[in-house]
Amino acid sequence: MTKIKHHLTDQLLMGYAAGTLPEAFNLVVATHISMCDDCRAALAAYEAVGGEVIAEVDPIDVAEDALAATMALIETGAVKDVRPKLHKANGVFPAPLQEYVKGDIEGVKWRKIGGGVSQMILPTSKDASVRLLHIPAGAAIPDHGHRGTELTLVLQGAFVDEEDRFGAGDIEVANEDLNHTPVAEMGEDCICLAATDAPLKFHGLIPRIAQRFARI
Repeated sequence: MTKIKHHLTDQLLMGYAAGTLPEAFNLVVATHISMCDDCRAALAAYEAVGGEVIAEVDPIDVAEDALAATMALIETGAVKDVRPKLHKANGVFPAPLQEYVKGDIEGVKWRKIGGGVSQMILPTSKDASVRLLHIPAGAAIPDHGHRGTELTLVLQGAFVDEEDRFGAGDIEVANEDLNHTPVAEMGEDCICLAATDAPLKFHGLIPRIAQRFARI
């Protein structure tokens, strides 16, 4: 099993446990947790603390049809299940991601966005966006900064940037302080799951022009 070096922050784990993250971030977090024993154990600890807090809160009244309405939303697919399930060895995509893609990597409808890089934007709520990225071995994502938070989870291959090397299962948490140029390692194409809550800040003219069409 590949050793995961880069993990979720405590803030992300607490937000996931409390249900306060955008859907796009929930998907990346759940997918990483399904691959990472350490983060799965940490999440369980935060959920246990949250359970104790809820036990001390005074109960409040809810509508009589609240449960039925919630179940109806689940049945229609308006609410997606992004709970972390253990990653199965057969396939590139862990279970939480497979439910969004409706299958594994062979079912992805890639769209080229320049420089050999392709993407597939996944449907989520509008407070953040999430996409699959296919970066050919040796190719780079143009130099860019961040206007918000970006979570990038490696599913296959690896990339390197100014910070470190990120292999399968690793997650990079980037914010306004990070400017970088991720480059896929030679030998295997890099497949990533990336979520952002604000547009990236590309420094080159051509990437800025392409950004409008790539919606990244």
